[in-house]
Amino acid sequence: MKKISNNAITDGVIWKEMLRYFFPLLFGTFFQQLYNTVDAIIVGRFVGSSALAAVGGSASLIVSLFVGFFTGLASGATVIIAQYYGAKRENEVTKAVSNAIALALTGGATFMIAGIWLAPFGIYILNTPAETVDMSILYLRIYFVGMIPNLIYNMGAGILRAVGDSKRPLIVLIFTTFSNIILDVVLVLFLNMGVAGVAIATIICQVISSICILYILTHLDASYKLDLSRISFDTRILFKTLHIGIPAGVQAIMYTLSNLVIQAAINSFGKDAVSAWAAYGKIDALLWMITGSLGISVTTFVGQNYGAGKYDRVRQTVRQGFVITALFTAILSGLMYFFRMPLLSLFTTEKDVLEFGDIMMRAMVPYYILYISIEVCSGALRGIGKSIIPTIMTLVGVCFLRVVWIICALPIRNQITTVVYSYPITWTVTSVMFLIYYFHTAKRKLNNR
Repeated sequence: MKKISNNAITDGVIWKEMLRYFFPLLFGTFFQQLYNTVDAIIVGRFVGSSALAAVGGSASLIVSLFVGFFTGLASGATVIIAQYYGAKRENEVTKAVSNAIALALTGGATFMIAGIWLAPFGIYILNTPAETVDMSILYLRIYFVGMIPNLIYNMGAGILRAVGDSKRPLIVLIFTTFSNIILDVVLVLFLNMGVAGVAIATIICQVISSICILYILTHLDASYKLDLSRISFDTRILFKTLHIGIPAGVQAIMYTLSNLVIQAAINSFGKDAVSAWAAYGKIDALLWMITGSLGISVTTFVGQNYGAGKYDRVRQTVRQGFVITALFTAILSGLMYFFRMPLLSLFTTEKDVLEFGDIMMRAMVPYYILYISIEVCSGALRGIGKSIIPTIMTLVGVCFLRVVWIICALPIRNQITTVVYSYPITWTVTSVMFLIYYFHTAKRKLNNR
């Protein structure tokens, strides 16, 4: 087995290595989002706005609820792997990788059964417009059939990124993205399968991506090589993984639950508002694609340097992560604001839908900068193994406050902007809490090491 050699993440120039790590991660996330966006464009243009609302509305949020929880849970595994890898503890890295894949298999099977069974309940409880209910349930049930390969790919890609390899997950995503586009065209345009065709195309691509990532992991000459015959749970590592991952998973659920409340409020304004929100969500994903990738970069760099005992580099990572994230956010916000109508027109040509989308983007895009403290600070805190307090802050600042805002403010001012403003308001409150906690608690602990 190849020993862990010089590591650019723990030894190189931080901002340069972070950008070198970030860009493949960003492009990978871009291609992942691209095939979701292509789904929306093809459905919106060639099936109709009802189908767009079915794929991008309540169904999309229910998928986010399950996948978001596992992604948070998986972050516990990747943080442990990053810390072991930074500390050059090869045996623990090997065990942690086997433990992570076992978690993906178990989670995928559980979520598949739960998702298929609970799909109708989730669609109805969200007050989904009647004309999209059947299509939403059909889409969800087909989508959840592919949960096992979905989670295997996500976990496998997370393992590679934890050790600093963000390039090979990018290659896999490029391949599966173009496969998905071809399948969408064949199943939706030529075979007229509608939302079912989109869901089936997604499953096929998830299977392809999981096979590719498993092939990569099983053909390595490194401590993080996967031995399929040794996939099992290690009690000690599993406990550490769950200690970090469960709060992170709960945090992801809180975001999604608050978004479910938002979605229910959007649904009350009718199909055009739902379609506009779905289209805007695909555009809005550009921001989360960048900030999320930078958050993963911060977590990986903090985790490896923390595991290596290089606490000054941990602090430098956070400072430089703030600067990089702020620059990217400011540039993207400007582009999205000034080109909002051409972007919305990619998804629909219906005038009422475009008007709703314009209102939504003008009310939210200028305030994206308020969110970056949450992403950077939470990424850093996960990297050092702190996840319980961030979960509590998210509970209060995002989930609870958004629900209170919708319950109290919407009856007073029943307009779409009232719903949208819940985002910048909660970002501001939660950012302040994260900044206070990081700079006055976590940073002090690092200074004392």
